[in-house]
Amino acid sequence: MDLSSPISKETAYDLTGVKEKHLVELFTAAAKRRTAYWGKTLTFSPKVFLPVTNLCRNFCDYCSFRRSPGQVGEWTMTPSEITAALQQGQENNCIEALLCLGDTPETTFKSYAKLLHNWGFESTVDYLYWSAKEALAHNLLPHTNAGILKKDDMVKLREVNVSLGLMLENVSLRLCSKGMPHYRAKDKHPDRRLHMTQQAGELRIPFTSGLLIGIGETRQERIDTLLAIRDLHRAYGHIQEVIVQNFRAKETTPMSEYPEPNAQDIAWTVAVARLILEDEISVQAPPNLNPSTIQTLIAAGINDFGGISPVTPDYINHTHPWPMIDHLRNLCQEMGFSLKPRLPIYERYMTSTWLDASLHEHVQKQSYRLQTLFDVPPQKMGRPAA
Repeated sequence: MDLSSPISKETAYDLTGVKEKHLVELFTAAAKRRTAYWGKTLTFSPKVFLPVTNLCRNFCDYCSFRRSPGQVGEWTMTPSEITAALQQGQENNCIEALLCLGDTPETTFKSYAKLLHNWGFESTVDYLYWSAKEALAHNLLPHTNAGILKKDDMVKLREVNVSLGLMLENVSLRLCSKGMPHYRAKDKHPDRRLHMTQQAGELRIPFTSGLLIGIGETRQERIDTLLAIRDLHRAYGHIQEVIVQNFRAKETTPMSEYPEPNAQDIAWTVAVARLILEDEISVQAPPNLNPSTIQTLIAAGINDFGGISPVTPDYINHTHPWPMIDHLRNLCQEMGFSLKPRLPIYERYMTSTWLDASLHEHVQKQSYRLQTLFDVPPQKMGRPAA
């Protein structure tokens, strides 16, 4: 079969049953596609991770991040905590400020809405807007993943974010049925997440999507998810990266004893993602969730490791520390690749079509800062769209 360009739905389905002895051929085809477009450089985003609040109205069976008011571990960052974290990120050569939180907590928790009001904010989006402005003031480029957002909210956040994100996770309605991991999480309904991703495209927002594997889905359902992302990108051109994130079991969750996907299954998904998606879409996998199989992920076709922080943990997967950059660089070099930091917006989106005019100077400044700090050639702003 021809794997040299984005493959058809039928070809993708044929790959669900690929035999173990043919996995090397699959990985080789995906790696060839990766290298033809992205070259021999792998990338990551030096970031500071700000869990703005872990309050969330959803209950995903695998999540150890979310809390309810009064629950042990509940945390909403105060404005002073946000400023302090941003200052720490700036001092440690971070480029990205990742703003992450649970889904629309003020719609469910009155105490949280009151807290925001006491700080002078009418909504979570207002607080995120202020936080992003604060990040820009600290020479950091904001990327926000706030769960489901309304179109007007994205319009507002577009003014102060170089990109937004929402994990699609999976398009399977079956995963939302009783006894499945998204049954108590209405914001994980695929129609809601597809709708927001489409609206981001209509608004011309550089966007991060992704799938979560190992939560009870089939390989065909993973393929359906990747095809849905591809369809949206073909319609709007806004998907800059897709994360292949593997489930890791966590204590105190309903899925604490659920089996995790093995290394071959994760690599299969990475390879199929590379073969399905358009070449310009970056395919990444988190190295902290796969510390012993990073080179397998490289062999299977990733070109990016996502955000890695020198100052903050992965608050979503707090028991899985980030790798040391020197260690990651050595693993890449052993595979014949260099490792370079990047911005949280990709170069082709650095135009007035995709980026608010007020952000152009910030992006260019951080591009040259990358060169100063890490000897990375500066990315240049594109010409304004006609």
